[in-house]
Amino acid sequence: MQPLDPQLLELLVSRTMPFGKYKGRLLADLPGHYLGWFAREGFPPGELGRLLALMYELDHNNLKGLLDPLRLPRR
Repeated sequence: MQPLDPQLLELLVSRTMPFGKYKGRLLADLPGHYLGWFAREGFPPGELGRLLALMYELDHNNLKGLLDPLRLPRR
């Protein structure tokens, strides 16, 4: 198992979903059922797929709170 790159966690709280029902929503804020659908049907190729898979694992293992300190304060 490879160590987790902390930059990937930062991407989860800064990147938005580029398509679909949740277009424009932060990857970190995607609902668990949507992430689960990707887990069953297949994640998209490339970086987006890797980020969605990571977000699925965080959500599935109830670790989404790890992202809270990385979120930018809202103005």
